[in-house]
Amino acid sequence: MSGRADAAAAADQRRVNRAAVRAGVWVGVAAAAVVAIVTTATVAVMITASRPDRRPPPPGGGRRSRVIELDLIVPVTVVLGILGALALAVLAGYAARRAAAPLAEALRVQRTFVADAGHELRTPLTTLSSRIQLAQHRAAQGGDVSGALAELRRDADAMDTALTDLLITAETAGVGRDDRTAVTTVAEAAADATAVIGPRAAERGIRIVVDARDAPAVTATRAALSRALIALLDNAVRHSPAGGTVTVRAAADGRRVRIAVADEGGGVTGVDPDRLFDRFARSTAPAPAPGEGRSRGFGLGLALVRDIAVRFGGEVRLESTSPRGSVFVLELPTAGRLHRRT
Repeated sequence: MSGRADAAAAADQRRVNRAAVRAGVWVGVAAAAVVAIVTTATVAVMITASRPDRRPPPPGGGRRSRVIELDLIVPVTVVLGILGALALAVLAGYAARRAAAPLAEALRVQRTFVADAGHELRTPLTTLSSRIQLAQHRAAQGGDVSGALAELRRDADAMDTALTDLLITAETAGVGRDDRTAVTTVAEAAADATAVIGPRAAERGIRIVVDARDAPAVTATRAALSRALIALLDNAVRHSPAGGTVTVRAAADGRRVRIAVADEGGGVTGVDPDRLFDRFARSTAPAPAPGEGRSRGFGLGLALVRDIAVRFGGEVRLESTSPRGSVFVLELPTAGRLHRRT
C-alpha cells in the first residue's frame, strides 16, 4: 500500500507542478501583452494628439518638431495604466484559480474519503457490536462461542477489505487499471453483504432473500460490489417494517447484469428521486410510525452505490416506489465489458 501511496503522492505533486508552470506562463504572457497594449495605445495617443511646432525652424534647417500636450497625454496614460493593471489582475486571478484546481480536487477527495470511510465502517462496527454482545451472552451461559468468534473474524476481515478498497479508490480517484479486469459474481458479493446486514435484519424479524445463482459474473471487485449491496440492503432494512422481507434478485439483461433490491417499506416520499443519490439526501416526509421503518435519511449509502456503479461503468436508479415498497436497481457490465461513462 505504501508503494501505491508514494506513486499517488508523486502523481499529485506533478499535477501541482504542472498547474504552477501553467499559471506562471499565463501571468507572464498576460503581463507582456498588457504592457505591449498600454505602450502601443500611449504612443498612438501621443502621435494623434501631437501638433506641428509653429515656432520658426532653427538656423540651418532640419526636421520640424511636433508638440505634445502633456495636460492631455498624462490623464490618458494614467487611465490606460489603470485599465492595464485591472486586466492583469483579472488574468492573474484566472491563472491562480487554474493553479489551485488540483489542490481543490485533493481537498474534495479527502473530504469524500473521510465521509465515505465513516459510513462504510459504521455498519460493520454495528454488526461487530451485536456479535460481541451475543458472544458475551453465550459465554456467560457457559455456551460455545467458537462460532461467534469465527463470525467476528470474518467481520473484521470485511472491514479491512472495505477500508483497503476505499483507500485504493481515494488514491486513484477513478477507475484503476485493476478495475478493468476485476471479475466477481453477484452471489458471492450478496453473501458477504447478507452476512453483515443479517444480524441487524434479524433483530427486527426482517428476512433477506437472495436469488442470484444464475446471474453471470460482473466487471467489479468483490469488495466494491459487496459494499454497494451492503448499502442497498442497509437502506432496505432501515425502511422496511418489522417482520418484512427484503429481496435481492440478479439476472442478465443484455450486456449488463441487473441487480434489484426490493423492500416492503412505505415507499420513497418527501425527496426528489433525482436527489436520492446525493450525499446526505433527506426526506421531508413525517417520521414513520414505530415498526414501519427507522429513518427518513439516506445518508451516504446510496451516494456510495452510485460512485461504485459509475466506477465500473454501470448505473443505479430507483426503479419504482409505492406504499407497498421500493425497488432499487444496480446495473453493472457483464465480465469483460467495462464501459466508461462520460
